[in-house]
Amino acid sequence: MANRDSKMLIEAIHGYLDWIKSVEEHRAKPTSLGYRQILFDFLTFTICKEITWEEMFNLDILEAFCAYSDFKGAQKAVINLSQYLFNYGRINQPIKILRPNALKTPLPDIYEQYLLYQEQGMQASPGHLSQIRRILTSFNAYLEKKELSLPSLKIEHLDAFMRSFAVKNNTRKLYRTLLRGFVRYLYYQKGIIKKDLASLLVGPRVIEQQKPPKFLRPQEVKSLFSNLKLSTPADIRTYAIVYLAYSLGLRPGEISRITFDDISFSEGRITIPKRKADNPITLPIPENTIKAVAAYVLSARPKSNDRHIFLKHVFPYTPLSANMVTLSLSKAMKQAGLSSSGYWLRHTYAQNLLQIGRPIQEIKEMLGHDSIESSRNYMQINTELMRKVLFNETL
Repeated sequence: MANRDSKMLIEAIHGYLDWIKSVEEHRAKPTSLGYRQILFDFLTFTICKEITWEEMFNLDILEAFCAYSDFKGAQKAVINLSQYLFNYGRINQPIKILRPNALKTPLPDIYEQYLLYQEQGMQASPGHLSQIRRILTSFNAYLEKKELSLPSLKIEHLDAFMRSFAVKNNTRKLYRTLLRGFVRYLYYQKGIIKKDLASLLVGPRVIEQQKPPKFLRPQEVKSLFSNLKLSTPADIRTYAIVYLAYSLGLRPGEISRITFDDISFSEGRITIPKRKADNPITLPIPENTIKAVAAYVLSARPKSNDRHIFLKHVFPYTPLSANMVTLSLSKAMKQAGLSSSGYWLRHTYAQNLLQIGRPIQEIKEMLGHDSIESSRNYMQINTELMRKVLFNETL
């Protein structure tokens, strides 16, 4: 190992440790303290084994170092160092531990590109990525069997593929949603297909049984907010998330994608640039809601250069996923003793708009729906009289 290689690694370690300190000054036990010993042990290992800079960051070297080192967390420290160096253009590829799904036979490039888009661009969770991979694997096998190419796709091909599943309606609905996302990607991002088939990929209309709408009554709303805690940074984050869901009717995915570029604290407004139906909108933020978000940003949000408002509170402080937002809302509901999900807050928002006399067309826009029918599903009861009849209560 040349002096050049050891000097490069020393500089890389010092730079990485300094970077960690800059983003986690508030932690009682900074990660840098534990990583320092491990990474300088890694330096000793590379010198003893005469490993060059070009050879350092791969799985074989990582496995050999983990066998050599007695430090707990050796694998994670070196992987994170490699990710840091990759982000700053110092190495061509970070070390990646292949998950079981990644060990399977890879799909054709366009499918793998879509999975990468979901992982990096849409911040899909590992579980969601597994679901997408499964449906894409089946879809690719179906196309190969029928000798069909992606550019030649027609809606009848997609419908026939969906009919090939002998599953329950809820599972079929999930498969259709996952496939619709891929087809939309082929049309909008890649231009591989010439027509937006995603909008045509719908299931048979189901005649729904009459059910009470899933929204919170005033006393339940009061219980929800009175039981919110502010003891920990995670509590303060949940507090802000609940306010956004209740006062603006935002979906978990929309909340997870909010950045500092989308929100104006001085003007009291928020822009949602990317919605489910591609209907961007700018909304005024109620005073209590903007105070809740500001409290999180100022007192509980980890220090990070990431522009997303809501971050995980575990290093390296990546943006909160839609699933974690949903989990936070559900936890808040359970904490208040409510047998409801976080999505009920969006229904409650729609009911509140209806109650104060907003026209359904305006409600449609504020909810981000692409059709009136979607909005009607949120508002099954629209008069005080009907509420009395169904619930024997005045709201």
